[in-house]
Amino acid sequence: MPGFEIWYTAALLLIMSVLLFLELVEIELVIFSTLLLLIIGKVITLKEAFIGFSNEGMLTIALMYVVVGAFSNTGMLNQVTHIIFGKKNTGDSSKLLRLLFPVSAVSAFINNTPVVAMFIPAIRSWAEKHHYASSKYLIPLSYAAILGGTCTLIGTSTNLIIHGLMIDSGMKGMTFFEISKVGVPLAILGILFISFIGHRLLPNRKDPLIELGKHTREFVIELKVTEEYEHIGKTIEGAGLRHLQGLFLFQIERNRQAIAPAEPHEKILLGDRLFFTGVPKTILELQKMPGLQLIQNSHFDLKQYDSAVINTFEAVVSPGSPLVGKTVRESDFRAKYEAVIIAIHRHGERIQKKIGDIWLRPGDTLLLLAGRNFRRKWYHSNDFYLIADAETLPSKPQWHGYLTVGVFISTILLTVLEVLPLLSAAGLGVIILMATRTIRMAEVKRVIDWRALIIIAMSLGIATAIDQSGLAELLAKGIVRIGIHFGTIGVLTSIYIMTSFYTLFITNNAAAAILFPVAISSASTIHADSRAFAIAVLFAASASFATPISYQTNLMVYGPGGYRFKDYLKIGVPLQCFIGMITLGLLYCFYFR
Repeated sequence: MPGFEIWYTAALLLIMSVLLFLELVEIELVIFSTLLLLIIGKVITLKEAFIGFSNEGMLTIALMYVVVGAFSNTGMLNQVTHIIFGKKNTGDSSKLLRLLFPVSAVSAFINNTPVVAMFIPAIRSWAEKHHYASSKYLIPLSYAAILGGTCTLIGTSTNLIIHGLMIDSGMKGMTFFEISKVGVPLAILGILFISFIGHRLLPNRKDPLIELGKHTREFVIELKVTEEYEHIGKTIEGAGLRHLQGLFLFQIERNRQAIAPAEPHEKILLGDRLFFTGVPKTILELQKMPGLQLIQNSHFDLKQYDSAVINTFEAVVSPGSPLVGKTVRESDFRAKYEAVIIAIHRHGERIQKKIGDIWLRPGDTLLLLAGRNFRRKWYHSNDFYLIADAETLPSKPQWHGYLTVGVFISTILLTVLEVLPLLSAAGLGVIILMATRTIRMAEVKRVIDWRALIIIAMSLGIATAIDQSGLAELLAKGIVRIGIHFGTIGVLTSIYIMTSFYTLFITNNAAAAILFPVAISSASTIHADSRAFAIAVLFAASASFATPISYQTNLMVYGPGGYRFKDYLKIGVPLQCFIGMITLGLLYCFYFR
C-alpha cells in the first residue's frame, strides 16, 4: 500500500496541476506554495527543496541568457533578416521555406525567445509592405524556432534542464550534438509539414495593429549620401527606399536644388541629401544604414553608439525655452545639452528644410540621442515641457558585435571539443563580454529571465519530491502496466504522451523537470536504456505546438498574429502527433535496435 508521503505528494501535484491549468494564481506562487507544503509535510528537506538553484542546467541557462543577450543587443541578429526576406513574389510554401529553415538553424544555437522576438516585427513589416497576412507566418515562426531548439544541447532551456538532471541522477550529461541525430530530421520534416500542409490550416488575417495611421507622429530626418552607400546610381525604387515600413522619402536636395516630390524613378547620386519622415524606431534603423550620414553633428559617429550608455529621448520645446526663435545650428544644442538632435516633429506640418536651418518653435518635439542622465538633468528645466524615453534599438560599436560572435562560437567549440563543460565555457564567455563592456551589468539584469529561472529551480525541487516520496516509482509502474503490452516502445510512448499532455497546461521546463524522475523510474523497471527515456521527455516537453500557453514563443506571436486559441489546435495538434511519431521511431532505432 502506498504510504502517506506518496498520497500527500500526489494530492499536492494534482492540486498544483489544476491551479496551473485554470490560471487562477501566478505560476510562481503555485509552485512555491507546493514546494513549501512538501517541506512542511517532510517529504523533502529544505536543502532538497531548493537544490534546483545549484543545478548545472539551470546555471547554464542563466549564463546563456547573457551570451545570447549580448548577441542580440549588438544588433547582429537584425542583419540576418535582410538576407532571409527575398524580393520575389513566390508562393506561400516557397516563402515559408525561405524563412523557416534559417530561423530553425539560428534557434539551434541561440535561445529561441530572442530569435522569435527579433523576427516578429520584421515579419509584420515585410508582410504589410507586400500586403501579405502576417497570420500565415507568425505561428510557423514560433514552431520553426521550437524545432530548431531540439537540434543541439543549447537550443533551448529544456535541453539544459534535462542535461543537468541527468548529471544529478548519476548519468553522463549529453554531448553538444547528441540529440542532433533526432532533432535535425525532426526540424526538417516539421518545416516541410508546416510549409506544404500546415499553413493551409492557418487563418488569413491582416495585421491587427496598423503601425502608421493618419494620427501617427512623424519626425523629419535629413541624411547625406556618402561613398559607402551601395545603391548610388540606382533609382529610389531600385534602392528599396520607396516602400519602407514607417518611413517616407519626400524630398531630395541636389546642388542646393530641391527635388520634390521624390518620384520612384529619380536616381540617388553621391552627395544627395535625402529628407524622410517617419516614426522614431524606423528613423533609428535608417540612420544605422551604411552610407547614409546624419547631416547635423556628422562628426559624431551615431552608427557606433552604445545603447547601454546613450539613450533615445523625446523632448518638447517649451514657450520660455532659449531655443525658441533660433535655428538648430545657432542653438549649439550638442554643446549645451550634450545631446544630438536626430529628427524633429512639428504637429500638423511637414518641415521641408535642412535640420540645421529649422527655426525652433514652442511645441516642437525633438528626437534626441543623449547620455542616460539627460532626463534627470533637464527634466525640471524650463527649456522643455516634457522629456520622455523614446523607443530605441539595440546598438553597440561594430567591434562589440564581432567580439560577441567570436565568444559565442568559442563557447560552442570549447564544448563540442570537450575542452570545457558548457557551464565553464559559457561562464568564461560572460566574463569576457562583461570585462570588455560589450554587455553591462544593467543589461545583464534585463536579458536574464529571472522569472523563468525561479520557476525552473523550484520545479526541480518538486521533481526531487516526486522521486523521494516514491510517487515516481508508483507512476512508473502504472505506465509500465499500460505500455508493456507493446514492449519497450509502448512504455516509451506512454512517457512521451504523458509529458506531451502535461506541457499543454504548464511550462515545458516545469513539465520536463516533473516527468524526468518518472521516466527514469519507468526505464529502470523494465531494465531499458534510461538515456533514451530522458531524451524522450526532452523532445516531448520541447515539441509543444497545440496551445498558445504550452510554449513561450507560441504566446509571443498570439497577439501580433491576431490569433485565436483554436488556430493553434488546428495546426498544432496534427503537427504534435506527426512529430511525436517520428521522435519515437527515431529513438527506438537509435537506442533499442
